[in-house]
Amino acid sequence: MINPSFFDEGALVAVLTTQPLDRALDYKAPEGGCHLGAFVEVPLGPRKVLGVVWGAGKGDYDYAKVRSVLRVLDVAPMRTEMRSFLEKAAAYTLTPMPAMLRLATRAPGLGDPPSMRKVYRRGPDEPDRMTDARRRVLEFLAEYGDLSFTLKELAELSGVTSSVIKGLVKQGAVAEEDSPRDLPFAPLDPNLPSKELTKDQDRAATHVAEAVRAGRYGTTLLRGVTGSGKTEVYLEAVAACLSAGRQALVLLPEIALTAEFLKRVEVRFGARPAEWHSGATMTERRRIWRMIGQGQAQLVIGARSALFLPYQNLGLIVVDEEHDTSYKQEDGVLYNARDMAVLRASLLGAQVVLSSATPSLESWANAESGKYTRLDLEARFGPAVLPTMKTIDMRAETLPSDRWVSDTLKRAVDQRLESGEQAMLFLNRRGYAPLTLCRACGHQVGCDQCDARMVEHRFLKRLMCHQCGETKPMPTVCPSCGAEDRMAPVGPGVERLGEEAVKLFPDARVAVLSSDMYGSARALKAEIEEIAAGGADVVIGTQLVAKGHNFPNLTLVGVIDADLGLQGSDLRAAERTFQLMRQVAGRAGRAEKPGTAMLQTFQPEHPVIRAILAGDEEGFWRAEAAEREAAGVPPYGRMAGIILSGPDAAQVFDAANALARNVAPLARVGAQVFGPAPAPIARIRGRHRVRLLVKAGKGVTLQGAIAQWVSQLRLKGDIRLAVDIDPQSFY
Repeated sequence: MINPSFFDEGALVAVLTTQPLDRALDYKAPEGGCHLGAFVEVPLGPRKVLGVVWGAGKGDYDYAKVRSVLRVLDVAPMRTEMRSFLEKAAAYTLTPMPAMLRLATRAPGLGDPPSMRKVYRRGPDEPDRMTDARRRVLEFLAEYGDLSFTLKELAELSGVTSSVIKGLVKQGAVAEEDSPRDLPFAPLDPNLPSKELTKDQDRAATHVAEAVRAGRYGTTLLRGVTGSGKTEVYLEAVAACLSAGRQALVLLPEIALTAEFLKRVEVRFGARPAEWHSGATMTERRRIWRMIGQGQAQLVIGARSALFLPYQNLGLIVVDEEHDTSYKQEDGVLYNARDMAVLRASLLGAQVVLSSATPSLESWANAESGKYTRLDLEARFGPAVLPTMKTIDMRAETLPSDRWVSDTLKRAVDQRLESGEQAMLFLNRRGYAPLTLCRACGHQVGCDQCDARMVEHRFLKRLMCHQCGETKPMPTVCPSCGAEDRMAPVGPGVERLGEEAVKLFPDARVAVLSSDMYGSARALKAEIEEIAAGGADVVIGTQLVAKGHNFPNLTLVGVIDADLGLQGSDLRAAERTFQLMRQVAGRAGRAEKPGTAMLQTFQPEHPVIRAILAGDEEGFWRAEAAEREAAGVPPYGRMAGIILSGPDAAQVFDAANALARNVAPLARVGAQVFGPAPAPIARIRGRHRVRLLVKAGKGVTLQGAIAQWVSQLRLKGDIRLAVDIDPQSFY
């Protein structure tokens, strides 16, 4: 039976709620009826919950006892393609539908009626008396520029009471205004002049723009060396999409990238687009969600969750830095935004542009097989040239135990500083030191909730667990033997490297860039802007700095531990090391001055290090692809991770062993099961973790077999089971 598009009053409708239930529930359509896809509020026990009309009701329950929909929310109904996308994404990732629906309804106050509200922004005057609380409010408003906030938001984010803000209103230092709750975004003009493109850029831009105008599905891999102008190419695709009257989405892997990118978009199209990420306020999230559904937000710049917004007419999805691991959601719903972007576009008749200097092997293989179109930009834009790559053989360097910058690298940094240029020291470790131990007994400080060492963060004056976020004060007495003042940091993190840089380069301005050293995403973006404008001489950074930032005066990148990512048994270790080293090296020499990248390594003969130096990307991908194909692992095979967790280790292992003994559904499709085994980090947040790994041939439809397999297991107590299709990490 085909679902009608409208249900009259009293008709049975199936409502999918965001509650953890195994099915949609029957309700009676309310007075005035409701459309298919309508967002509704329904009674569930004593509560009122959010749901979506998913179709006609089953009618397998006494009609007299069926309750009615309480009300239809004043928002655009969920489109057919969105419901189909959620269903297919749920089937692929083996995620319950209510959890998928929660991804699509992450905006507060959807049921609130349209109304005016009081908002607050910086006023023209200064207060007659400055207090600490007033200063916090004014500094916060200054940080956020022209944005306005509700009274509750401003009070909470500034850490003050509402009376402080109202006092500032009376003084004229804060302006109180009436504003509609949800305003359309300013229209973008795709016909404004673009930057002059090179021949290669123009060829690529013409191709993607024509593909967008054709109105059909297709995926293009835009591979260009760092600094080659990939952004200008895909902005032309955005312009073609806007000219065709369709919406566009650009996904970025890192919130700190948005500031510079938003400026480029504003210059190109004459107005700011919608910005969706964890740094957006709740008020902005509600506005963006509603305006996208009404087609009054033409372009969205966002993190991976922006993929689940209710676009009215989406015609283009750009996944910038498509190789980046942050596109994989590792908690809750386990999905890869790159793959889900391709799925959603295929249902919409939209184009996807996957942009990267170092593509994922999956995308490279899809382009090789003809599934994706591939476009290459081989030269940097304008006068810039690719950096010279060098290694520093650390076996030949003599360093004291508390130093990590080699003499060779120090001399290179000194030369840049004398020339008035910037240098970057890269270390992919947050915090001050990765390990704190007792020099008396050897005890290593670990997390109380996880099987992980705690990392010293001297900036925060705390030890922190990077798995669960637990923190504790720095101990002065050993928790094991009681020795006083014998606790010592071991190994470097970026904070410790920053200390070393201050000593080595006493006249230089040293800036440490790490996501956990800034109170807000906006503060981090402001620091990056200041560095790009010349506000630092030596930049110390984690992988955050490898993601698309443009520092025009930066001419030297020194990688402190190029071998770090080559350790362990991760099947993607070589790929990720290659990508990270090439990306961070690409920060050097992006303007007129040539750049150099120097890699400190104890393994200069390692194939990955040699490939990085040679710049033979195609040779690296072909060799890596051959190894993966021979092993039958992604992208030339299928894999899935099964993670069981619970507070009792024995019970978790019993459940995992029960699964491992009953593999008939998997054996029927030729899949193998490895494990169970303790996860590399066997306890997180007090829960013991056991993994199984499923491996199958590339053509196997694995999800159905896994669903049948895990359905045999009856989980007892507080044991949870998660399925990770196409796992990216194996922690």
